[in-house]
Amino acid sequence: MNASAGSPHRRRALTEPPRTVWLPAALAAGFFCVPIGALAFRVPWGSLASELAAPEVTQAIRLSLLCSGLATALSLILGLPLAWLFARSEFPGRAVLRAVVTLPALLPPVVGGVALLLAFGRRGLLGSLLDQWFGVTIPFTTAAAVLAEAYIAMPFLIFAAESGFRESDARYEEAAATLGAGPWRRFFRVTLPLAAPGIGAGAVLCWARALGEFGATITFAGSFPGRTQTMPLAVLLTLESRPDAAVALSFVMLATALVVLLVFRHRWLPRA
Repeated sequence: MNASAGSPHRRRALTEPPRTVWLPAALAAGFFCVPIGALAFRVPWGSLASELAAPEVTQAIRLSLLCSGLATALSLILGLPLAWLFARSEFPGRAVLRAVVTLPALLPPVVGGVALLLAFGRRGLLGSLLDQWFGVTIPFTTAAAVLAEAYIAMPFLIFAAESGFRESDARYEEAAATLGAGPWRRFFRVTLPLAAPGIGAGAVLCWARALGEFGATITFAGSFPGRTQTMPLAVLLTLESRPDAAVALSFVMLATALVVLLVFRHRWLPRA
């Protein structure tokens, strides 16, 4: 056997892609980088602060931060128990339920908005009951924007948290149980701290996705300034009348998403 066949240099040569791959790979990279570069090039750097300080822009930013924050909080309250069940329990219909939970992240967001409208609208499956029994109307309110963002963004939190629960060492929970700790005490004192990195990354990703949500929000909540007009909706409405403001808002959302990806990329991207 040739001794050089198993050398690191030989193995690397065998696993490197052929040179013909570089051209389509470069075209793919350019396909993603050129639009981002075009947006950065068009940012009105000289008037960026004044564009972002405009009343309608600051209103949209404040509303986006409020709705995305509440959507993330709702996702934590409802999503963590479900993620815990997915990670630690086997029950009938588990695979089907996981597929249903994944759907909002895969479907066009406008479809999610239509589904929410049919569920919580005044004539919807649950919305009609809320209207008749309590006089509560959800669509086209700030609450509707929060629900729309949570519906689209919560899957990202659930599956990141599920991964965190799976990666935590169950032996610590078993040791706590032998010392007399009950299920909830074990969860809050042992399980939750161990899974905290995954939960934290999932919460930030959930927040970033909620911040950029558009389709479900405009379908279920509409676009009312100060009430449901978040940053993505403001970008669309100002694109023709005030293009510099639209570009400035787009840059803010782009920069936010980029920071989130760079900081937490090890949680959902392959390791380099």
